[in-house]
Amino acid sequence: MAGPAPTRAIEKELWADGYDVVVGIDEVGRGAWAGPLMVGAAILPRDKRVNGVRDSKMLSEKNREALFDRIASWCDAWAVGAASQVECDQMGMAAAQKLAAERAIHALGVRPDAAVVDGKWDFVTPHVRHVEMRVKADRICLSVAAASILAKVTRDRLMREDAQHYPQWSFDTNKGYPCHLHRAALQAYGPCAIHRRSWVFMEHYVPWPGVQRTQQPIQPSLF
Repeated sequence: MAGPAPTRAIEKELWADGYDVVVGIDEVGRGAWAGPLMVGAAILPRDKRVNGVRDSKMLSEKNREALFDRIASWCDAWAVGAASQVECDQMGMAAAQKLAAERAIHALGVRPDAAVVDGKWDFVTPHVRHVEMRVKADRICLSVAAASILAKVTRDRLMREDAQHYPQWSFDTNKGYPCHLHRAALQAYGPCAIHRRSWVFMEHYVPWPGVQRTQQPIQPSLF
């Protein structure tokens, strides 16, 4: 297994500062051509630990699936919020990611005092009163790594289900992300109902002039 294990060091800092309920937040699906964007949220117990938790990108699909039930039962609370491909097209990706985060946080059933979020962009405020931004939090922060696995497995399962309805696009293997088979299927069949029609691949890989492309709203700067 690659890389050192994530720790509770950031969570401990926040607990010491008086934030009793700390949630880890991570998103998946932002770069996909098809399917929803999803945000995972995980609140961990302070004592027990599940071994093998890493950033979902560092684990095989088999390992993520094996960890899913263990992580879900270990968490004090967890949830995954989604923004559909239609919402991604109509709202723009930034707004859609904020919406998915809001849905995940509200589905927890408990109000977090603080959130740890991967990266430099705060897409969680105002739904948590304190947001701690950390670059590579999905690799170093245990709750964020747990959230990344919960979100990734939830989305992958959904895409495998959709593959049964849209077999030409190989969603069971590519999960809606760019790859040569996905590109070839777009060139041959065009987009299906769960493709994001605002994305530039519609211009490059869908040569049919009759296929409608959605224009995405102008995005504000994230930084």
